[in-house]
Amino acid sequence: MKKAANSSISLKDIHITDNFWRKYIKLVKDVIIPYQWDILNDKLEGVETSHCIENFRIAAGESQGEYYGAVFQDTDVAKWLEAVGFVLNYERDEGLERLADETIDLIGRAQQPDGYLNTYFTIKEPEMRWSNLMEGHELYTAGHMIEAAVAYYESTGKKRFLEIVCRFADLICRTFGTGEDQIHGYPGHQEIELALVKLYRVTGKKAYLETAKYFIDARGVGENYFLRETKSEKYKLIMPEFANYDPVYSQSDIPVREQQKAEGHAVRAVYMYTAMADLSCEYNDASLFAACERLWNNIVSKQMYITGGIGSSGILERFTTDYDLPNDSNYSESCASIGLAMFGKRMADITKDAAYMDTVERALYNTVLSGIAMDGKSFFYVNPLEVWPPNCMPKTSKEHVKAVRQTWYGVACCPTNIARTLASLGQYIYFQEKDRIYTNLYISNQAEVEINGTAFTLELKGDFPWKNQMKFHVKGEKSGHASFYFRIPSYARQFKIRRDGRNVDFTVENGYAKVEGDFQEACLDISFEAPAQFVHANPQVRADSGKTALVKGPLVYCLEETDNGSNLASAFIQSDQEIQEVYEKKLLGGCMVLKVPGKKISEEGWDGQTLYRRGGPPVLEETELTFIPYGYWGNREKGEMLVWIKELLR
Repeated sequence: MKKAANSSISLKDIHITDNFWRKYIKLVKDVIIPYQWDILNDKLEGVETSHCIENFRIAAGESQGEYYGAVFQDTDVAKWLEAVGFVLNYERDEGLERLADETIDLIGRAQQPDGYLNTYFTIKEPEMRWSNLMEGHELYTAGHMIEAAVAYYESTGKKRFLEIVCRFADLICRTFGTGEDQIHGYPGHQEIELALVKLYRVTGKKAYLETAKYFIDARGVGENYFLRETKSEKYKLIMPEFANYDPVYSQSDIPVREQQKAEGHAVRAVYMYTAMADLSCEYNDASLFAACERLWNNIVSKQMYITGGIGSSGILERFTTDYDLPNDSNYSESCASIGLAMFGKRMADITKDAAYMDTVERALYNTVLSGIAMDGKSFFYVNPLEVWPPNCMPKTSKEHVKAVRQTWYGVACCPTNIARTLASLGQYIYFQEKDRIYTNLYISNQAEVEINGTAFTLELKGDFPWKNQMKFHVKGEKSGHASFYFRIPSYARQFKIRRDGRNVDFTVENGYAKVEGDFQEACLDISFEAPAQFVHANPQVRADSGKTALVKGPLVYCLEETDNGSNLASAFIQSDQEIQEVYEKKLLGGCMVLKVPGKKISEEGWDGQTLYRRGGPPVLEETELTFIPYGYWGNREKGEMLVWIKELLR
């Protein structure tokens, strides 16, 4: 176990130029941030009311009214501010910065004299502070505020927001811990732990790190805190679904180091695992890191969708049991995949093992991307792998599945989470440890780094994932020794590095191709083959038995009704045939589609009065099936979608 977990190159020093991702990153500043600001201020007609900014005005005594929204409504503005902070790293905007500063000042005015900051409990139930950690989300909300303040400080250098959250964090450190006069509890929804680590790293204040460790160490130890909390005379149920509470839901049933598999609410889980990875690094805690490895392996080998989605149950948004991966009723919350990417990034940083970044890449290019429309104004909370619009009905087992992206949600964690993730995408591209530079993702960019005291410019250019040829240009002020590590994706074949037309010899370390030497100016050509392929699931995945899916590089592909007609479930395919790759410049902003001969069950002879019919096998009709990237689905007409297709065996 190496000690890193924080070696990403600063976002200030990375400029993304990538054709695939740049359009989404530009959306954040040009469309998503203004759009979400209008929603937070209740300015858009026909969009669910947020009341988020108004809650802060009421809490600050500047407006009259009642609190409105979920108990964690404050996190919407926190993640909005975090996205703004990330954006300001690569494009300063005086108007946007001024708007953010005004919002931060409002948050400061809503803060209580002792540092407490939460509009729900300030406005609605001030006497109930810290009395319902199970569902009150006070610490979760605090965590998102802290993350936002750190991001804003790192981009602008302004300390106002950081000072606000430090006052709140100081209160939290005084309130929680092992002391006789402290609360011996921990958060119902994990988030504060990873945020406190970030705050420690930017301020150097050890109390923040120690409190994060306390929350992790105390969780699941002895009598369950949440069950004890519900017996208190002061306890008041906020959410009906939390009646008859099961501690497994919040990963608080047993100590974290003893947990064997990912269980409970998926977002809670991966946020906690992210903090565990950070803390295992900071404290060189081998047992905590071993738990991280065990939980990660359980997720990716038994509980993760091919798209990088996690949390298969629509009830309580949770993990269920190994290999339970239904396609048309799964949850796969966008926030859960974002959390998985955060967790995987930490694990890759600690170990420098490229396998973790394979999963991070899968989540980013598929589930995270599917969560946002190409216009930046509608979002998926849930990311199924099969959709038949007529049965996505309210008050049924599919009511959580949406056939079209929604403009907003009453619980709007995903839209703002996607915005901050896209704005901070650069953090996933590189790791740096002294004179070692690790390229994790083949996202075109320009980066400024310092290697052994010498300034270097790195430039990665290519058209990934449509093409797998990249140029990596290195230019330094003077010659210096360096080691460059390039991730060899698990799907890559014939991975090559050339320099001046000649093959470069490289060694392979944990899935990275290592090129070492003295560099001042050099251009390395990186290439590999990644043809479209059929894949099959483990036979234990009942939902995918007898089915196949198509992938190309990190992209999972799907069928849409727009291209293939209705009743996609009646289609069959054979996985031993050639896949045609066609780049269509005008489709969905330009994308590679896959075309494969297939068959569909004929509906000839069936009428609306016959539900079942005796007789021989169904008649199959020849057809050509067209697949598009899963992350792009739902950007045209409303219709069916399907990832796993039945296989016709010869």
